[in-house]
Amino acid sequence: MARSARPRFQRLRVLLAPATDNWLSRGYLAVVAVSLGFFLWAVYLSPDPGFAGIYPILATAPLSMIVNIPLMALGPASDSALSWVTPLLFSAGTVLCGLANATLLGLLARRLTGREPYPAA
Repeated sequence: MARSARPRFQRLRVLLAPATDNWLSRGYLAVVAVSLGFFLWAVYLSPDPGFAGIYPILATAPLSMIVNIPLMALGPASDSALSWVTPLLFSAGTVLCGLANATLLGLLARRLTGREPYPAA
């Protein structure tokens, strides 16, 4: 059982390597982390979160518009817009969109610089 899990992990590692092997992708992931941290702070600790969800959506713009906004629109009409889509689910969608965008940025950076990525340890 452990042997079959190892190739999956290696494939995932190779797939996500462009998201972390250059400074452009790392900086982008830092921006996504800060916007998501502000969103979680506003939802759980602030008395009025307001439009705090707009920052993670804009930080992960192309994919989050496809993933997060339709999920929020399909929720039931009630007092809280996030009653159906919990902040945790919204955060998971934002993290996945951020990783996908960082991977695409990393692939673009590789192509533009022409350098080989740093070897994985």
